[in-house]
Amino acid sequence: MFRLSLLLSTAILLCFNTILLGQSKGINREKYRINITESNNAINVDGILDEPVWSSADIATHFQRVLPTDTGFAISQTEVKVTYNESTLFVGIICYDSSPGKRPVESLRRDFNFLKNDNFVVFIDTYNDQTNGFAFGVSAAGAQWDGVQANGGTVNLDWDIKWRSAVKNYSDRWVAEFAIPFRSIRYNGGDKEWGINFSRLDLKTNEKSSWAPMPRQFATATLAFTGSLIWDKPLSSSGLRFSLIPYVSVKTTQNKEAGEGFKPQGNAGIDAKVILSTSMNLDLTVNPDYSQVEVDQQVTNLDRFELFFPEKRQFYLENSDLFAKLGNDNLRPFFSRRIGLESPVLAGARLSGKIGNNWRVGLMNIQTGDRDTIKAGNFTVAALQRQVFSHSNITAFFVNKQLMNVNNDTSFKGNRFNRVAGIEYNLASANNHWLGKAFYHQALYPGAKGNASALAVNIAYSTQYLNAYLNQAWVGADYIAEVGYIRRKGYYEINPGLQYKFFPSSSRIANHGPAIKLDMLYDPSMNLTDRETQLLYQVEWMNKSILVVDTKETTIKLLDPFDPTHTGGVPLPANEKFNWKEIGISFTSDIRKPFNWLISSRYGGYFDGTRTTVSGELYYRVQPYGSLAIVSSYNNISLPSPYKSAKFFLIGPRLDFTFTDKIFLTSFVQYNNQIDNINLNLRFQWRFAPVSDLFIVYTENSFPGDSRIKNRGLVLKLSYWFN
Repeated sequence: MFRLSLLLSTAILLCFNTILLGQSKGINREKYRINITESNNAINVDGILDEPVWSSADIATHFQRVLPTDTGFAISQTEVKVTYNESTLFVGIICYDSSPGKRPVESLRRDFNFLKNDNFVVFIDTYNDQTNGFAFGVSAAGAQWDGVQANGGTVNLDWDIKWRSAVKNYSDRWVAEFAIPFRSIRYNGGDKEWGINFSRLDLKTNEKSSWAPMPRQFATATLAFTGSLIWDKPLSSSGLRFSLIPYVSVKTTQNKEAGEGFKPQGNAGIDAKVILSTSMNLDLTVNPDYSQVEVDQQVTNLDRFELFFPEKRQFYLENSDLFAKLGNDNLRPFFSRRIGLESPVLAGARLSGKIGNNWRVGLMNIQTGDRDTIKAGNFTVAALQRQVFSHSNITAFFVNKQLMNVNNDTSFKGNRFNRVAGIEYNLASANNHWLGKAFYHQALYPGAKGNASALAVNIAYSTQYLNAYLNQAWVGADYIAEVGYIRRKGYYEINPGLQYKFFPSSSRIANHGPAIKLDMLYDPSMNLTDRETQLLYQVEWMNKSILVVDTKETTIKLLDPFDPTHTGGVPLPANEKFNWKEIGISFTSDIRKPFNWLISSRYGGYFDGTRTTVSGELYYRVQPYGSLAIVSSYNNISLPSPYKSAKFFLIGPRLDFTFTDKIFLTSFVQYNNQIDNINLNLRFQWRFAPVSDLFIVYTENSFPGDSRIKNRGLVLKLSYWFN
């Protein structure tokens, strides 16, 4: 029954797309065009547009408002010029500033918070598919912001690449200059047109603006609404090029809780980036080291299921949507953090890029070694994607985990291999109002039964006023994806939602409106196991302050015994049904101010008892040198005897100090009484050359009561990017 419903929904989705959405490409490109011509004159990237080429270059101007309203021209206008030479794309920007006062910037750190800094960003659709691209930006203080774009415009800021920029500030404007090497981006050789858009955030006037108009319900990164960059001649295809990124590291660790002394250790490895063509890239890694990767922010775990933390390691990021965006948020057949966190990665290779105008390919193979009881394994992921209609696509994929040296190991009880194959259809209409996805996944492993598959269909419709969605998923009880992130299995889920916004003529309120969300899960016998109904009302002011009030009703039938406090108390019994109600309120202050904050609170039932939750985030910036942030939460859970009640505190002060735009110090302390731990992480970074770094990282875990150290480690890592 579930599968029949999902297959019918998929058929409707495909027919709907075929009839209504097979439209021409973006609506802005014919009207918003900027020409680019080659220059043989030297350009000094200093933030001063005094080279002769800038006086004759075509200009993109008349930026239009996106927020708080998407009508009319921006108060503070922006001018953009572009040119290029054989190796580099140059962008010159003048951001006029009609408002007196200091320009808000949070710090000089790379990949700054977009909403808390005056900034300019260019979004480039190099493939003309309105799906994948690159983003480069700067804050008014000169900090760089770069990312790789996927899924129509989502920007992954963990991606870093070589490029140069400079900023000069004046009383009535700030000027920026970019130099983006062609070898740092991917594109189709022979093209004469790219999609491009320019975005400006001016916090003093509280305006976000763009060159090609953008409906206010979409981020300015959305590639469906770009203008056109018209080249004076077809772009040439490049030959084989490569970069080497070796590293050396030394570290010492101590497990003091186990009575061990310090254990010094040295390590070395290398990454390589081989550019096979302007649109195809091969990444290689040998003995990688991830010690410099920023620590995860802890959360109080009151969930019955595993928590999700995003991937931050560079090797997995370029064209990562081909691998990481398979499935949906709770149903990922591949999750790269499964690889290399419990056993060492020995070597890996990733081939990814575009073939022709409509095909993309991704192929990854990684070999891990043995560690303690964890067996060595080989991991392979392959994906092939075909673009259809305006910017929809169809993807076929295969994920394989193969353990090594287990065939003759009689003590091994797990699966020798686990494989998942599937096909997915991603819908995106030409105007981006309709988004959707339908997929079928099949798991393969020794002893797999008939219910080892998963299906889902999602559809969403979005306008300035209305946002509506309907998600459905069926996951078999035998569906196992060992290299994926699967929150639960053996269920059918239906999840509709609706939100409406009013846009009053008030000079203070930007928008307000109600929303309703419903999430229901059933077991294979069509018995309801989970239901969550939420009604909320949101008000957003012109200064970006946001107030949300809501009420929620939850019904849960436990399928397994569960301790709501995760403290080892008497668990609630399986097959018991619980129902409770709660209310909540949250407020986000004006983020433009040096001191800004967010506070939220919830109160109501919780299984057989009650729960009070208060969480807050405080931010203070001393621009442009850094910021102090404190993230905290308090949960008071009261349950009747014999079940355990608990009060959980989690607080995480973070000091982010930027001496310059190349020298950074981050101090992160996390106190979590749920796991009786204080975690300290000190991370010093000196970017002494483009994408070349010296890291010094100190990590310590200790007991809160008497400050006794559990374990600690000190790492020094040096890497350099050779072209």
